[in-house]
This record gives sequence, structure tokens and C-alpha cells, in this order.
Amino acid sequence: MLVTIIGSSGSVSGPDSPASCYLIQATQDGHTTSVALDMGSGAYGHLSRYLDPGTLDAVLLSHLHADHVVDTTSLEVHLKYAPSGPYPPMKVYGPEGTEQRLRELTGFCDNPPKNDIIAPYPFTFETWQAGTSFDIGCLRVEVFEVEHTVPAYAMRITGPSNSGEEHKVVTYSGDTDACLSLVEAANQADLFLCEAAFEEQRDTVRGIHLTGRRAGEAAQQAGVNRLVLTHIPPWTSRATIRAEACSEFAGPVDLAEPGASWRL
Repeated sequence: MLVTIIGSSGSVSGPDSPASCYLIQATQDGHTTSVALDMGSGAYGHLSRYLDPGTLDAVLLSHLHADHVVDTTSLEVHLKYAPSGPYPPMKVYGPEGTEQRLRELTGFCDNPPKNDIIAPYPFTFETWQAGTSFDIGCLRVEVFEVEHTVPAYAMRITGPSNSGEEHKVVTYSGDTDACLSLVEAANQADLFLCEAAFEEQRDTVRGIHLTGRRAGEAAQQAGVNRLVLTHIPPWTSRATIRAEACSEFAGPVDLAEPGASWRL
């Protein structure tokens, strides 16, 4: 499995990074499966550096806040009009209300949908069912509801077993505060993409985001191999949250930045 950071800025796009978007790819029997986890502001342009966005097998949305979904508008335009098409309809997985949210963002909420006359709507939708697992190509996906201000989900993604190697696991926290389901989602993961938007001494509100320390605690409790801190707003000190995480997690801790990748 190849994990590539497309964007990791939290809450807004930043001067050095788009908002949340992570590309997961795996190959089995000569076919590569590619999925994008979230599609935050600015993600489409950076994603285009790595593949034709129209060839994604699916987009997986952790929740419906704008900094995680708004660049579906750019993807929608690409699917309809890019000369590299035509493309088949793209599957989008997300919480209840995902279709309405994306149709509003992309202007397909008319009744009747006048834009459908110009070009067919390019997305189809599946609603998350926490605790269930399903396959997208050679990837297995399981979702866990986590603690945020809106319905939000962590994703546990298991890659294929090639040449007798054991399956590799990537967990993506989405947006969450500390909760048991996050630890369950990350259990023994090889790579844990975990948000750390808050700083311990600055942000005391609970039920929204993790601090670096709480991300480190979750990683330690889950027994993951490597922690990658994500969803870091431009106003949050990267050095501070990494130091917080290292105080709780005994394994390696990385800071996500666009273009960074890990091959599992």
C-alpha cells in the first residue's frame, strides 16, 4: 500500500498545504486501486500531481465540514468536462446527507435539476454504516463513528496480501476528540493518520479535536507502528504538537506535509 499526503492543513487550507486529503493506493493482480480520503479545499490541484483525478475508484468522506469536502466541486467539473474523459460515475462514501451536501455545493440542487441537462451528475453515493466492512477494489474499508461536532467517522483500511505478505493497515482518524472507537479503529495499525489540531496549553474545549498529547495517547493505546499527525491549522505549532505526541507515544512520530508518502 502507498499512502500519500495530498493536503493536511486543518480547518482551512494553509500557505503550504491544502486542507485534508489523503491518497491510498494498492496493487493486486496488476490492477491498482486508488481512493481519496476527504477532498478539502485546494486538494484537487495537488491530487492532479499524482494521478488523473477521474481515475479514482472512490472518494471517502469522513464528515461533511467544508474543509473536508469542498473540493468535490472541482472533481465534479473534472469528471464532466476534462478531455481525458469520459469517466464512469464516481462512488462517494460519506455520512447521512452526503448527497444533499455535495449537490448544494456543486449546484445540482435544483428541482428539477437543470444542470443535469447540461451534463449528467457524475457521483453516486453510499452512506456509512459504522462497524461494517466492504471492499473497494483490493482495499477493505471499515468505519468507526468518532466524537466531533457533526456525525464523523474514522476509517480503517486494509490492503491486499501479495506474495504471502501480511495485510497492512492504515487508519485515518478524520476529525475527532479522544474516544474508544478511535482506538478500536487504529488497533495495531501500521500507519495512523491522526488529527492534532489543538495544543494542550491553548485549547481546553473538548469534543471537537485532539491535541498532540491525546493523539499520542490514542496511538499508544492502539499499539500502532507509526503515528502521522494531520489536520494541523496554520496557527498551530507543529513543533508543539509533535513534542506532545512524543511524550505519550513510544514509536516514530511524523508531521504530515503535502507530498510525503509511506509505502507499506
